[in-house]
Amino acid sequence: ARDAGREEAWSTDFDLYYVPVDGSKKPVCLTEKNPAWDTQPLFSPDGRTLAYLAMKRAGYESDRFRIILRDWATGRERVLTEAWDRSPAEIAWSPEGRTIYATAPNLGQRSLFAIDVKTGRVKTILKEGTVSSPRPLGKKILFGLDNLKSPVELYVMGADGQGLKPITQINAAKLAQAKMGDYEQFTFKGWNDETVYAYVVKPIDFDANRKYPVAFLIHGGPQGSFSNHFHYRWNPQVYAGAGYAAVMVDFHGSVGYGQAFTDSIRGDWGGKPLEDLKKGLAAALKRYPWMDGDRVAALGASFGGYMINWIAGNWPDRFRCLVNHDGNLDERMAYFDTEELWFPEWDHEGTPWTNPEGYEKHNPINYVKNWKTPMLVIHGAKDFRVVDTQGISTFTALQRLGIPSKLLYFPDENHWVLKPHNSILWHKTVIDWLNQWCQPQK
Repeated sequence: ARDAGREEAWSTDFDLYYVPVDGSKKPVCLTEKNPAWDTQPLFSPDGRTLAYLAMKRAGYESDRFRIILRDWATGRERVLTEAWDRSPAEIAWSPEGRTIYATAPNLGQRSLFAIDVKTGRVKTILKEGTVSSPRPLGKKILFGLDNLKSPVELYVMGADGQGLKPITQINAAKLAQAKMGDYEQFTFKGWNDETVYAYVVKPIDFDANRKYPVAFLIHGGPQGSFSNHFHYRWNPQVYAGAGYAAVMVDFHGSVGYGQAFTDSIRGDWGGKPLEDLKKGLAAALKRYPWMDGDRVAALGASFGGYMINWIAGNWPDRFRCLVNHDGNLDERMAYFDTEELWFPEWDHEGTPWTNPEGYEKHNPINYVKNWKTPMLVIHGAKDFRVVDTQGISTFTALQRLGIPSKLLYFPDENHWVLKPHNSILWHKTVIDWLNQWCQPQK
């Protein structure tokens, strides 16, 4: 929980409290001394130790979570994972209390790890795919697992990572009726010659002798990842099913590659990420000669939508068409529009009045004069993170410039399209737009 009031918009100070279950006393804050994020309290099986996740840097929602162990009797705390350069997402105690299992983004996966409570030694016990909700069961672990070709199913395996077995097959009948594109991960040298990871999903019914158009997908966050995950909104299999190769680059700023990699985007939204995207697309086209470099569309949402606007003005001759979902046009005005001020204040290194250059140097609105690429703009009326006037302004500029463009506006959606009937319309509109400009059946 956190204190209600005017500071909510620029604070990431979430605290842990304890209170008698009968409500006889007021809640007591356990983490008052930490001005950053504290979350996921979980007692050990014997009740003697409280484990929880904590960040260090106030105002930064993508700082690295560390696992903290608190002796409940004495109140003494120690950091279990200071030396581990990953940010755990979920934790679970082993039955005997000697191990903590954790999931964490990891090189384009969300892996499962076992951490020795005494030494802090970390062991990877399942690397591939996206692991969720681990639950130790005696000498085994139950968890959800999905990947780019399969939705979540429950699996069980030994605590040593051996003997992986499926427990459910809820999606088997549906998957048997659906064609899926094969996927693979590749790396290339991005900004500063550093290794950057990416995925490609091949079109269904793939024929290496054909040439296929490309859907270049740009993730949001920007501290996020297009990982080995079956996404229910931005799923690359949608584009594979429509005859496209999907390419996704985890540019500088993405999670799962060490905290320095994530932090590197601060103050540089249009710099390192754009360089990585350019080099990543070039690497994909070179590696996969069946991709048609003359028929490439770029799509993105949130930060990805911002990047579409940035690309329109700073990489204007590369793409046949663009799709911008809930993306900012004016970073300066976006500060005054959004409900979470901690985000731009951290990423742009201050407020617009203390550091105006931080908002202007990579502001898409300053490069509208360079726009020429057809763009589909999508926005939700209830989006309070990136307000709808940003999308409407983008569409206005496109129309005034005479650039082929379309606006899809959802009066009942927020930052995400969540209603099934709206999702169907979203996907139909997007694929129709790509087909109009990229002609996948050519």
